Amino acid sequence: MWAIIKIDIKKISTLKSEFINKIGSEVVFYSPKLKLKQYIKSKVCSKEIYLLGNYILCFHKDLGKQSVVQTLKYSKGLKYFLNNLNSNQNDIENFITKCKEHEDENGFIKQTFFNFKSYKKFKFLSGPFTDFMFTIINENKSTIKALIGKYKVTMSKEKNFFRPI
Repeated sequence: MWAIIKIDIKKISTLKSEFINKIGSEVVFYSPKLKLKQYIKSKVCSKEIYLLGNYILCFHKDLGKQSVVQTLKYSKGLKYFLNNLNSNQNDIENFITKCKEHEDENGFIKQTFFNFKSYKKFKFLSGPFTDFMFTIINENKSTIKALIGKYKVTMSKEKNFFRPI
């Protein structure tokens, strides 16, 4: 069963080792990540961020049992388990499948993961236009035509990260 747990990001390795020690090595963790590139003082800096913030997904066949959850409840780095996940197992599995479909070869989520057809304005999160806002004029499978101020720009969906405002 999949569980969603809130964690202390700084203690993630400790948490994983405690879970493995308490319930066995068949426990699986999944936390999708983004890799953002920003220009800071003429240097390109890479930053990895977790898509779910300080939540991770954890799978073990016995996580549906209350006794197992009680055993794990006081692990270092664990803040809490989200409750009542029995009815949401299909949604969690669909989310994980979608994430894995949109991962690159290094395991980072690509821009194609995000659905942005219903939004009007966007902000760049990485690249030379970091923190600039733009509007989408046209899009096709691999590129986007955008309006940044009064300039029209064509960019790849794969190489740029942006989010709706």
